[in-house]
Amino acid sequence: MQEISHDVVIVGAGNAGTALAAQLLRLGARDVALLDPSRTHVYQPLLSYVGAGMATTAQTRRPRSALVPDGCTWHTQAVASVDPDAGHLTTTDGTRIAYGDLVLCPGARPDWDALPGSRDAMDEAHGSTNYLPELAPKTWELIRGLRSGTAVFTVPDRPVPCGGVAYKPLFLACDHWRRTGVLDRIEVVALVESPTMFGIPQIDRRLERAVQRYGVQVRTGTSVRAIRAEDQTLETTAGELHYDLLHLTPEHRAPEWIAAAGLSDGTGSFVTVDERTLQHPRHRRVWGLGDAADTHSSKSGGALRKQVPVVAYNIAAARMGQPLHEYDGYSVAPITTSRSHLLLAEFDRDGGLQPMFGLRDLARPRPWTLAFDRYLQPQLYWHGILPGRL
Repeated sequence: MQEISHDVVIVGAGNAGTALAAQLLRLGARDVALLDPSRTHVYQPLLSYVGAGMATTAQTRRPRSALVPDGCTWHTQAVASVDPDAGHLTTTDGTRIAYGDLVLCPGARPDWDALPGSRDAMDEAHGSTNYLPELAPKTWELIRGLRSGTAVFTVPDRPVPCGGVAYKPLFLACDHWRRTGVLDRIEVVALVESPTMFGIPQIDRRLERAVQRYGVQVRTGTSVRAIRAEDQTLETTAGELHYDLLHLTPEHRAPEWIAAAGLSDGTGSFVTVDERTLQHPRHRRVWGLGDAADTHSSKSGGALRKQVPVVAYNIAAARMGQPLHEYDGYSVAPITTSRSHLLLAEFDRDGGLQPMFGLRDLARPRPWTLAFDRYLQPQLYWHGILPGRL
Protein backbone atom coordinates (compact mmCIF):
# COMPACT_ATOMS: atom_id res chain seq x y z
CA MET A 1 0.00 0.00 0.00
CA GLN A 2 1.35 3.41 -0.99
CA GLU A 3 1.36 5.96 1.84
CA ILE A 4 1.66 9.71 1.34
CA SER A 5 0.73 12.80 3.34
CA HIS A 6 -0.37 16.39 2.81
CA ASP A 7 -0.87 19.26 5.20
CA VAL A 8 -4.39 20.03 3.91
CA VAL A 9 -6.41 17.51 1.92
CA ILE A 10 -9.56 18.69 0.14
CA VAL A 11 -11.98 16.03 -1.11
CA GLY A 12 -13.87 17.33 -4.13
CA ALA A 13 -12.55 19.71 -6.79
CA GLY A 14 -15.82 21.37 -7.64
CA ASN A 15 -16.82 24.93 -6.87
CA ALA A 16 -16.02 24.68 -3.15
CA GLY A 17 -12.85 22.61 -3.31
CA THR A 18 -11.12 24.44 -6.13
CA ALA A 19 -11.88 27.90 -4.72
CA LEU A 20 -10.77 26.80 -1.23
CA ALA A 21 -7.48 25.39 -2.52
CA ALA A 22 -6.78 28.66 -4.34
CA GLN A 23 -7.58 30.75 -1.26
CA LEU A 24 -5.45 28.57 1.03
CA LEU A 25 -2.49 28.92 -1.31
CA ARG A 26 -3.01 32.68 -1.43
CA LEU A 27 -2.94 32.70 2.38
CA GLY A 28 0.43 30.96 2.38
CA ALA A 29 -0.42 27.25 2.67
CA ARG A 30 2.41 25.18 1.22
CA ASP A 31 1.04 21.65 0.88
CA VAL A 32 -2.55 21.50 -0.38
CA ALA A 33 -4.00 18.51 -2.22
CA LEU A 34 -7.27 18.06 -4.11
CA LEU A 35 -8.88 14.63 -4.57
CA ASP A 36 -11.32 14.25 -7.44
CA PRO A 37 -11.48 11.51 -10.11
CA SER A 38 -13.37 13.59 -12.68
CA ARG A 39 -11.30 15.08 -15.49
CA THR A 40 -14.04 17.63 -16.28
CA HIS A 41 -15.32 20.52 -14.19
CA VAL A 42 -19.00 21.41 -14.75
CA TYR A 43 -20.52 24.79 -13.91
CA GLN A 44 -23.82 23.47 -12.60
CA PRO A 45 -25.92 26.69 -12.65
CA LEU A 46 -25.77 26.83 -16.45
CA LEU A 47 -27.54 23.47 -16.71
CA SER A 48 -30.90 25.21 -16.19
CA TYR A 49 -30.22 27.21 -19.34
CA VAL A 50 -29.07 24.11 -21.22
CA GLY A 51 -32.42 22.59 -20.29
CA ALA A 52 -34.16 25.62 -21.81
CA GLY A 53 -32.16 25.80 -25.04
CA MET A 54 -30.40 28.96 -23.88
CA ALA A 55 -26.93 27.43 -23.43
CA THR A 56 -24.96 24.45 -24.68
CA THR A 57 -23.43 21.61 -22.70
CA ALA A 58 -19.99 22.65 -23.94
CA GLN A 59 -20.41 26.06 -22.27
CA THR A 60 -20.76 24.36 -18.86
CA ARG A 61 -17.46 22.45 -19.05
CA ARG A 62 -13.75 23.07 -18.61
CA PRO A 63 -10.86 20.59 -18.29
CA ARG A 64 -10.09 20.17 -14.59
CA SER A 65 -6.37 20.21 -15.34
CA ALA A 66 -6.70 23.86 -16.39
CA LEU A 67 -8.46 24.84 -13.16
CA VAL A 68 -6.39 23.19 -10.42
CA PRO A 69 -4.47 26.07 -8.77
CA ASP A 70 -0.72 26.28 -9.31
CA GLY A 71 1.06 24.72 -6.36
CA CYS A 72 -1.79 22.34 -5.54
CA THR A 73 -1.41 18.56 -5.91
CA TRP A 74 -4.29 16.88 -7.74
CA HIS A 75 -4.98 13.21 -7.03
CA THR A 76 -7.31 11.60 -9.55
CA GLN A 77 -8.51 8.82 -7.28
CA ALA A 78 -11.82 8.67 -5.47
CA VAL A 79 -12.15 8.25 -1.71
CA ALA A 80 -12.96 4.76 -0.48
CA SER A 81 -12.89 5.41 3.27
CA VAL A 82 -11.87 7.92 5.92
CA ASP A 83 -10.45 7.21 9.36
CA PRO A 84 -10.79 10.51 11.23
CA ASP A 85 -9.36 9.07 14.44
CA ALA A 86 -6.13 8.05 12.70
CA GLY A 87 -6.07 11.18 10.50
CA HIS A 88 -5.94 9.51 7.10
CA LEU A 89 -8.11 8.43 4.19
CA THR A 90 -7.82 5.60 1.70
CA THR A 91 -8.49 5.96 -2.01
CA THR A 92 -10.06 3.42 -4.32
CA ASP A 93 -6.64 2.33 -5.60
CA GLY A 94 -5.48 1.55 -2.05
CA THR A 95 -3.36 4.66 -1.49
CA ARG A 96 -3.38 5.90 2.10
CA ILE A 97 -3.20 9.68 2.46
CA ALA A 98 -2.51 11.22 5.85
CA TYR A 99 -3.64 14.78 6.48
CA GLY A 100 -3.16 17.64 8.88
CA ASP A 101 -6.61 19.04 8.10
CA LEU A 102 -9.29 17.39 5.99
CA VAL A 103 -11.94 19.39 4.14
CA LEU A 104 -14.92 17.46 2.80
CA CYS A 105 -16.74 19.03 -0.12
CA PRO A 106 -17.41 16.12 -2.52
CA GLY A 107 -20.85 17.46 -3.45
CA ALA A 108 -24.07 15.47 -3.51
CA ARG A 109 -25.73 13.25 -6.07
CA PRO A 110 -29.35 12.29 -6.76
CA ASP A 111 -30.62 9.65 -4.39
CA TRP A 112 -32.68 7.48 -6.72
CA ASP A 113 -33.50 5.05 -3.92
CA ALA A 114 -35.34 7.78 -2.01
CA LEU A 115 -38.14 7.84 -4.62
CA PRO A 116 -39.19 4.48 -6.09
CA GLY A 117 -39.23 4.50 -9.88
CA SER A 118 -37.32 7.77 -10.25
CA ARG A 119 -34.30 6.28 -12.02
CA ASP A 120 -36.57 4.42 -14.46
CA ALA A 121 -38.50 7.63 -15.12
CA MET A 122 -35.29 9.41 -16.12
CA ASP A 123 -34.39 6.57 -18.48
CA GLU A 124 -37.71 6.58 -20.33
CA ALA A 125 -38.79 9.05 -23.00
CA HIS A 126 -40.92 11.47 -20.97
CA GLY A 127 -38.82 12.24 -17.89
CA SER A 128 -35.72 14.35 -17.30
CA THR A 129 -33.87 16.53 -14.80
CA ASN A 130 -31.50 19.46 -15.11
CA TYR A 131 -29.62 18.25 -12.04
CA LEU A 132 -27.50 15.90 -14.17
CA PRO A 133 -25.33 17.28 -17.00
CA GLU A 134 -26.11 14.35 -19.25
CA LEU A 135 -29.88 14.88 -18.94
CA ALA A 136 -30.19 18.67 -19.24
CA PRO A 137 -30.22 18.57 -23.10
CA LYS A 138 -33.04 16.02 -22.89
CA THR A 139 -35.09 18.50 -20.85
CA TRP A 140 -34.96 20.97 -23.72
CA GLU A 141 -35.90 18.29 -26.25
CA LEU A 142 -38.95 17.41 -24.16
CA ILE A 143 -39.98 21.05 -23.69
CA ARG A 144 -39.75 22.05 -27.32
CA GLY A 145 -41.36 18.80 -28.47
CA LEU A 146 -44.46 19.08 -26.25
CA ARG A 147 -47.45 20.59 -28.04
CA SER A 148 -50.22 19.41 -25.73
CA GLY A 149 -50.77 17.25 -22.66
CA THR A 150 -49.68 17.50 -19.02
CA ALA A 151 -46.30 18.81 -17.88
CA VAL A 152 -45.31 18.22 -14.27
CA PHE A 153 -42.49 19.90 -12.35
CA THR A 154 -41.54 18.75 -8.85
CA VAL A 155 -40.27 21.05 -6.11
CA PRO A 156 -39.30 18.96 -3.07
CA ASP A 157 -38.78 20.27 0.46
CA ARG A 158 -35.74 18.12 1.16
CA PRO A 159 -31.99 18.23 0.49
CA VAL A 160 -31.26 19.47 -3.03
CA PRO A 161 -28.58 21.87 -4.29
CA CYS A 162 -30.10 25.36 -4.54
CA GLY A 163 -33.68 24.25 -4.08
CA GLY A 164 -35.28 27.39 -5.49
CA VAL A 165 -33.66 26.70 -8.84
CA ALA A 166 -36.24 23.91 -9.25
CA TYR A 167 -38.55 26.68 -10.47
CA LYS A 168 -36.26 27.65 -13.34
CA PRO A 169 -37.31 24.85 -15.74
CA LEU A 170 -40.97 25.50 -14.90
CA PHE A 171 -40.94 29.18 -15.85
CA LEU A 172 -38.51 28.84 -18.76
CA ALA A 173 -40.72 26.10 -20.24
CA CYS A 174 -43.94 28.07 -19.72
CA ASP A 175 -42.51 31.14 -21.41
CA HIS A 176 -41.35 29.03 -24.36
CA TRP A 177 -44.79 27.48 -24.72
CA ARG A 178 -46.42 30.91 -24.47
CA ARG A 179 -44.14 32.30 -27.17
CA THR A 180 -44.82 29.37 -29.47
CA GLY A 181 -48.59 29.55 -28.94
CA VAL A 182 -49.16 26.16 -27.29
CA LEU A 183 -49.37 27.07 -23.60
CA ASP A 184 -53.18 27.00 -23.59
CA ARG A 185 -53.08 23.37 -24.78
CA ILE A 186 -50.74 22.24 -22.00
CA GLU A 187 -51.78 21.58 -18.40
CA VAL A 188 -48.82 22.68 -16.31
CA VAL A 189 -48.66 21.35 -12.75
CA ALA A 190 -46.12 22.23 -10.06
CA LEU A 191 -45.97 19.75 -7.18
CA VAL A 192 -44.58 21.77 -4.28
CA GLU A 193 -43.83 19.76 -1.17
CA SER A 194 -43.70 22.73 1.23
CA PRO A 195 -46.76 24.73 2.38
CA THR A 196 -45.85 27.74 0.21
CA MET A 197 -43.88 28.13 -3.00
CA PHE A 198 -40.67 29.34 -1.37
CA GLY A 199 -41.16 29.98 2.31
CA ILE A 200 -40.38 33.71 2.32
CA PRO A 201 -43.51 35.87 1.91
CA GLN A 202 -41.92 38.46 -0.38
CA ILE A 203 -40.63 35.75 -2.73
CA ASP A 204 -43.85 33.75 -2.50
CA ARG A 205 -45.83 36.75 -3.78
CA ARG A 206 -43.55 37.22 -6.78
CA LEU A 207 -43.70 33.53 -7.69
CA GLU A 208 -47.46 33.40 -7.23
CA ARG A 209 -47.90 36.25 -9.69
CA ALA A 210 -45.72 34.42 -12.20
CA VAL A 211 -47.62 31.12 -12.00
CA GLN A 212 -50.94 32.96 -12.30
CA ARG A 213 -49.71 34.64 -15.46
CA TYR A 214 -48.96 31.25 -17.05
CA GLY A 215 -51.98 29.43 -15.60
CA VAL A 216 -49.85 26.92 -13.68
CA GLN A 217 -51.63 24.65 -11.19
CA VAL A 218 -49.59 24.82 -8.00
CA ARG A 219 -50.29 22.00 -5.58
CA THR A 220 -48.56 22.89 -2.33
CA GLY A 221 -48.09 20.36 0.44
CA THR A 222 -47.94 17.58 -2.15
CA SER A 223 -45.22 14.92 -2.19
CA VAL A 224 -44.41 12.33 -4.82
CA ARG A 225 -44.38 8.86 -3.27
CA ALA A 226 -43.46 6.80 -6.34
CA ILE A 227 -43.22 7.00 -10.13
CA ARG A 228 -44.56 4.39 -12.52
CA ALA A 229 -42.50 5.11 -15.60
CA GLU A 230 -44.20 2.40 -17.67
CA ASP A 231 -47.52 4.29 -17.71
CA GLN A 232 -46.20 7.82 -16.97
CA THR A 233 -47.93 8.11 -13.62
CA LEU A 234 -46.96 9.82 -10.40
CA GLU A 235 -48.26 8.46 -7.12
CA THR A 236 -48.61 11.51 -4.89
CA THR A 237 -50.03 12.28 -1.47
CA ALA A 238 -52.99 13.84 -3.31
CA GLY A 239 -53.63 10.91 -5.66
CA GLU A 240 -52.33 9.73 -9.02
CA LEU A 241 -51.26 12.12 -11.75
CA HIS A 242 -50.47 11.28 -15.39
CA TYR A 243 -47.68 13.18 -17.13
CA ASP A 244 -46.54 13.69 -20.71
CA LEU A 245 -43.47 15.59 -19.53
CA LEU A 246 -41.86 15.26 -16.12
CA HIS A 247 -39.07 17.43 -14.79
CA LEU A 248 -37.92 15.86 -11.55
CA THR A 249 -35.93 17.63 -8.85
CA PRO A 250 -34.45 14.59 -7.09
CA GLU A 251 -33.53 14.39 -3.44
CA HIS A 252 -29.75 14.36 -3.02
CA ARG A 253 -27.35 12.63 -0.64
CA ALA A 254 -23.66 12.78 0.12
CA PRO A 255 -21.24 9.89 -0.60
CA GLU A 256 -21.69 6.76 1.52
CA TRP A 257 -18.18 6.86 2.99
CA ILE A 258 -19.06 9.99 5.00
CA ALA A 259 -21.61 8.15 7.14
CA ALA A 260 -19.42 5.04 7.23
CA ALA A 261 -16.64 7.14 8.79
CA GLY A 262 -18.97 8.37 11.52
CA LEU A 263 -18.82 11.93 10.18
CA SER A 264 -22.59 12.36 9.78
CA ASP A 265 -25.12 12.60 12.59
CA GLY A 266 -26.48 9.10 12.09
CA THR A 267 -29.81 10.17 10.56
CA GLY A 268 -28.52 11.50 7.25
CA SER A 269 -25.60 11.28 4.85
CA PHE A 270 -24.22 14.80 5.13
CA VAL A 271 -21.12 15.88 7.05
CA THR A 272 -22.01 17.11 10.52
CA VAL A 273 -20.47 20.54 11.15
CA ASP A 274 -20.89 23.45 13.47
CA GLU A 275 -23.24 25.56 11.35
CA ARG A 276 -21.16 28.68 11.94
CA THR A 277 -17.52 27.58 12.02
CA LEU A 278 -18.02 24.61 9.62
CA GLN A 279 -15.81 22.48 11.85
CA HIS A 280 -16.78 18.92 12.73
CA PRO A 281 -17.93 18.88 16.38
CA ARG A 282 -15.80 15.87 17.42
CA HIS A 283 -12.99 15.69 14.88
CA ARG A 284 -11.55 19.20 15.08
CA ARG A 285 -9.26 18.79 12.05
CA VAL A 286 -12.18 17.87 9.79
CA TRP A 287 -14.22 20.55 8.03
CA GLY A 288 -17.20 20.47 5.69
CA LEU A 289 -18.71 22.89 3.23
CA GLY A 290 -20.91 22.97 0.16
CA ASP A 291 -23.61 20.49 -0.80
CA ALA A 292 -22.13 17.67 1.31
CA ALA A 293 -22.18 19.63 4.58
CA ASP A 294 -25.12 19.91 6.97
CA THR A 295 -25.01 23.66 7.56
CA HIS A 296 -28.75 24.03 8.37
CA SER A 297 -29.00 26.50 5.50
CA SER A 298 -29.94 26.30 1.84
CA LYS A 299 -27.23 24.83 -0.37
CA SER A 300 -26.11 27.09 -3.21
CA GLY A 301 -23.10 28.46 -5.02
CA GLY A 302 -23.82 31.82 -3.40
CA ALA A 303 -23.56 30.20 0.01
CA LEU A 304 -20.08 28.99 -0.90
CA ARG A 305 -18.91 32.56 -1.43
CA LYS A 306 -19.39 33.00 2.32
CA GLN A 307 -18.37 29.49 3.43
CA VAL A 308 -15.05 29.12 1.59
CA PRO A 309 -13.29 32.14 3.20
CA VAL A 310 -14.51 30.98 6.62
CA VAL A 311 -12.90 27.55 6.24
CA ALA A 312 -9.74 29.00 4.67
CA TYR A 313 -9.27 31.29 7.67
CA ASN A 314 -10.39 28.81 10.32
CA ILE A 315 -7.92 26.09 9.38
CA ALA A 316 -5.03 28.36 10.35
CA ALA A 317 -6.89 29.98 13.24
CA ALA A 318 -7.69 26.62 14.85
CA ARG A 319 -4.04 25.60 14.71
CA MET A 320 -2.98 28.79 16.46
CA GLY A 321 -5.74 28.70 19.05
CA GLN A 322 -7.33 31.88 17.74
CA PRO A 323 -11.10 32.65 17.56
CA LEU A 324 -12.77 31.19 14.50
CA HIS A 325 -14.67 33.13 11.88
CA GLU A 326 -18.35 32.32 11.40
CA TYR A 327 -20.61 31.63 8.41
CA ASP A 328 -23.84 33.59 8.78
CA GLY A 329 -26.07 31.17 6.85
CA TYR A 330 -26.37 33.35 3.74
CA SER A 331 -27.69 31.67 0.61
CA VAL A 332 -29.21 32.76 -2.69
CA ALA A 333 -31.61 31.31 -5.24
CA PRO A 334 -31.66 32.86 -8.73
CA ILE A 335 -35.13 32.12 -10.14
CA THR A 336 -36.15 32.92 -13.70
CA THR A 337 -39.78 34.00 -14.04
CA SER A 338 -39.52 34.11 -17.85
CA ARG A 339 -36.86 33.77 -20.53
CA SER A 340 -36.00 37.45 -19.99
CA HIS A 341 -36.53 38.10 -16.26
CA LEU A 342 -34.96 36.71 -13.09
CA LEU A 343 -35.23 37.44 -9.38
CA LEU A 344 -32.55 36.88 -6.76
CA ALA A 345 -33.80 35.52 -3.46
CA GLU A 346 -31.04 36.23 -0.91
CA PHE A 347 -31.75 34.96 2.59
CA ASP A 348 -30.26 33.66 5.82
CA ARG A 349 -30.75 30.30 7.52
CA ASP A 350 -33.81 31.64 9.37
CA GLY A 351 -35.56 32.61 6.14
CA GLY A 352 -35.04 36.35 6.46
CA LEU A 353 -34.13 38.37 3.38
CA GLN A 354 -30.44 39.25 3.41
CA PRO A 355 -29.50 41.32 0.35
CA MET A 356 -25.72 41.14 -0.01
CA PHE A 357 -25.44 44.59 -1.59
CA GLY A 358 -28.34 46.20 0.26
CA LEU A 359 -30.49 46.18 -2.90
CA ARG A 360 -33.79 44.67 -1.85
CA ASP A 361 -35.35 45.04 -5.29
CA LEU A 362 -33.06 42.26 -6.56
CA ALA A 363 -35.98 40.09 -5.41
CA ARG A 364 -38.02 41.76 -8.15
CA PRO A 365 -37.73 40.04 -11.57
CA ARG A 366 -35.60 42.12 -13.91
CA PRO A 367 -33.93 41.60 -17.31
CA TRP A 368 -30.47 42.69 -16.12
CA THR A 369 -30.40 40.11 -13.32
CA LEU A 370 -31.11 37.36 -15.85
CA ALA A 371 -28.35 38.71 -18.09
CA PHE A 372 -26.00 38.68 -15.10
CA ASP A 373 -26.94 35.11 -14.15
CA ARG A 374 -26.70 33.74 -17.68
CA TYR A 375 -23.74 35.63 -19.13
CA LEU A 376 -21.65 37.53 -16.56
CA GLN A 377 -21.77 35.14 -13.61
CA PRO A 378 -20.21 32.23 -15.55
CA GLN A 379 -17.25 34.42 -16.50
CA LEU A 380 -16.83 35.54 -12.89
CA TYR A 381 -16.95 31.89 -11.89
CA TRP A 382 -14.23 30.69 -14.25
CA HIS A 383 -11.94 33.70 -13.92
CA GLY A 384 -12.61 35.03 -10.42
CA ILE A 385 -14.29 32.59 -8.06
CA LEU A 386 -12.41 29.39 -8.87
CA PRO A 387 -8.98 31.11 -8.82
CA GLY A 388 -9.82 32.41 -5.34
CA ARG A 389 -9.93 36.07 -6.33
CA LEU A 390 -13.60 36.61 -5.43
